[in-house]
Amino acid sequence: MKIALVGATGLVGSVMIKVLEEGKYIPLTSITDFIPVASEKSIGRELKFNNRKYKVVTAAEAIARKPDIALFSAGAATSRELAPLFTGAGCFVIDNSSAWRMEKDIPLVVPEVNGHVITGSQKIIANPNCSTIQLVAVLAPLHRKYGIRRVVVSTYQSVTGTGAKAVQQLENERNGINGSRVYPHPIDLNIFPHGGTFLPDGYTTEEVKLLEETRKIMQAPEVRITATVVRVPVFGGHSESVNIEFEKPFELDEINKVISSSKGVILQDDTDRAVYPMPKYAEGRDEIFVGRVRRDDTIQNGLNMWIVADNLRKGAATNAVQIAGLLLDKEILTF
Repeated sequence: MKIALVGATGLVGSVMIKVLEEGKYIPLTSITDFIPVASEKSIGRELKFNNRKYKVVTAAEAIARKPDIALFSAGAATSRELAPLFTGAGCFVIDNSSAWRMEKDIPLVVPEVNGHVITGSQKIIANPNCSTIQLVAVLAPLHRKYGIRRVVVSTYQSVTGTGAKAVQQLENERNGINGSRVYPHPIDLNIFPHGGTFLPDGYTTEEVKLLEETRKIMQAPEVRITATVVRVPVFGGHSESVNIEFEKPFELDEINKVISSSKGVILQDDTDRAVYPMPKYAEGRDEIFVGRVRRDDTIQNGLNMWIVADNLRKGAATNAVQIAGLLLDKEILTF
């Protein structure tokens, strides 16, 4: 199997390499060629994969080598331009940008939730927004059991969600270095309710992604969702405060059982010992962590919870590689 990685030198691209090397979702022995792709300034640079060095190539050269799967993490504009060229050469594209997510005929996939929508008929498969992934992995099994009427979510998103330049800004500020900035305000010792671009109604593009993508993945257009996205001075891991209104009554013990039995989800909820999810301890993990599960007595059938995950791993790289693994598991691709 030949795998191309478009955006190989970026923050998410480097994590995709790491996830692939771990061989948990795709056997390393099945990967016969690794084709790193990046912007013009990186052409010829050497990257290491599975103890071998590979030179970064142009998209045209990668397409000529006829990869079976291309993992994309290079931004929406690049995906719009290049993904059809790769699929035209017979390649499956798994795209981490926002370019294709809300296209009607393009699957938007979290394998634990809706892996069944991958049939092989569509060669572009979209990877959801990092905050959406950790949210739907927890909401979907609860929705199936109790029916969700409404969700209110506030996110606490790390700077890695913005990219390497944002990480550099935070590091510079902590070290007293006057460097380049990608945020409109200082991020160290600060938080700001601004993720993405503001829209005319006062919401941001990141907030709209959360509600639209969640409905599409869960196939639940009737669920009402409202969101506030907040950027926090954390290097890795997104956190979410989530308030849910169910259609049916519930018992907390049963809620905890559903969460604990959900694939890829770990319940960490022992307040007597100060056990609850934190981004510091989710970093480098593929699992999604849930805690502070408690009733909201201000509404009928109300529930509060706290959800944390590593946004670069399950929120991006791992989910994409899992999708690639599904193509093998379903024998859509065989070698």
